[in-house]
Amino acid sequence: MTVAEYNSCADQYSDGVYRFILKNIRDDDTANDIVQESFVRMWERVKEISYEKAKAYLFTTAYHTMIDHIRRNKRYSEMDGTYESELQSSNSYNDLKEVIDEAVAKLPEIQRTVILLRDYEGYAYDEIGEITGLNESQVKVYIFRARTFLKQYIGKLDLVV
Repeated sequence: MTVAEYNSCADQYSDGVYRFILKNIRDDDTANDIVQESFVRMWERVKEISYEKAKAYLFTTAYHTMIDHIRRNKRYSEMDGTYESELQSSNSYNDLKEVIDEAVAKLPEIQRTVILLRDYEGYAYDEIGEITGLNESQVKVYIFRARTFLKQYIGKLDLVV
């Protein structure tokens, strides 16, 4: 990849990578750091990466950097199938976006990642598999489970206006 192609990647993909990381981390500064680290890693390997694979490389690197950050800060937690207690919400909402954001935040890490890549960023199943290291069947299962949870969560909120 040339320097011009690298700069083009930065212009084209930095916002998408940032949105993806921000939706997972929910911290502006940390998201900026992870995006910056991803571009630094890509720069270090600029001679080895083809321009056509740059987008997948960036998202993959950002995803792995985010996971490393989460593990380092011990904020990684799994929901042990406790969907029922999470569905019991008595908050009053006026904005559907708030409800959806809260529901997405309650998903287990891997489900949140695949649903954001698929429904927010528009990646194909095989591309999501490349980014996350899952096979296509696993990606589909996690997306199905995430959508089922989101449907149940949003369906249980009778105060959504």
